[in-house]
Amino acid sequence: MADNNNNGGNTNSGGAASTNAAEVQVQIPEQSKTEAPAAQEAQSGSSEAKNWKWWLVVAADAFCLIVGQTSATLLGRYYYSQGGNSKWMSTFVQTAGFPILFFGLFFFPSTSSRETPTGKIAMIYIALGLFLTADDMMYSHGLMYLPVSTFSLICASQLAFNVVFSYILNSQKITGLMMNSVILLTLADLLLGVNHEFHESSSVSRGKYLLGFLLTLGASGTYSLILSLMQLTFENVIKKQNFSAVLQMQIYTALVATFASIVGLFASGEWKDLKGEMDSFQSGQFSYLMTLVWASVSWQLASIGMVGLIFEVSSLFSNVISTFALPIVPLFGVMVFHDKMNGVKVIAMLMSIWGFVSYVYQHYLDDKKTRSA
Repeated sequence: MADNNNNGGNTNSGGAASTNAAEVQVQIPEQSKTEAPAAQEAQSGSSEAKNWKWWLVVAADAFCLIVGQTSATLLGRYYYSQGGNSKWMSTFVQTAGFPILFFGLFFFPSTSSRETPTGKIAMIYIALGLFLTADDMMYSHGLMYLPVSTFSLICASQLAFNVVFSYILNSQKITGLMMNSVILLTLADLLLGVNHEFHESSSVSRGKYLLGFLLTLGASGTYSLILSLMQLTFENVIKKQNFSAVLQMQIYTALVATFASIVGLFASGEWKDLKGEMDSFQSGQFSYLMTLVWASVSWQLASIGMVGLIFEVSSLFSNVISTFALPIVPLFGVMVFHDKMNGVKVIAMLMSIWGFVSYVYQHYLDDKKTRSA
């Protein structure tokens, strides 16, 4: 009897346990159904906040690139128009302002626990720095031997180079809107180029003109290659999702490029002529120094924007923003240097804005598709 009672008790307990389990099984889904909308809403809100933060960062990077490149170009033009003629000094100025970026490391410290191999990243920084030196030097020669219109015309080819390098090295997907953007921005720069008369280069020998053309074309291709290699480094070597990685990339590549420029400045003997260049500068010695200092700061501002866009988006997008800034220069040229603003320049600016909006809209569609997936 006892055994039977115990068995019966066990049976009742089992039944009760089964009932409780069943109740739990019923209650859990009900609780999940109640909490799911709140969880999904919280997740959606968090995703929306991150999306807006990303767009603000991209807008800030684009602003730095456009403002920095525009002001640096204007100051570079001012340097040559006032009597400056040192190619190595022009090269040096493009990277020499990097020490100011060390202050940024205090505000954006590295938070990643992953250590990047020191030897490997050092070799990459050295290689990119030397590429950057060669690129800056080729641009300096091109700007000296070519009229600004022809120089800008050839620089527009960097977009075409970048499309190729992005496709090969970064597996960049090329869409119709992207190609529309590239074509419009390139045509805008071509319009600016053919808008000027080519007799401006008559004071330059045919050999130097051809050399300037080839060096500027080479500089455009090298610049595009550098952008793609930087993106490749971020994706496969550094792998840090913070702004300190952007600062370090710019600081150490600029350090190498600056050191190489100093070596070139002394090896070429151009340093001996700098005192005379400063004394003969048309607007005075103080203006000479300020032109070089602020040009250096402007180049660093532009470089931070460029590397930031590579980090946040892609090298192709960074190049699109860089090319978008080129037609803006004539607008400031009208205000600062009293250049003439004709219909061709206005059309070129409108085309560049159209191309810029096309590319941004493509990223908006990609972002919308990702969030809805």
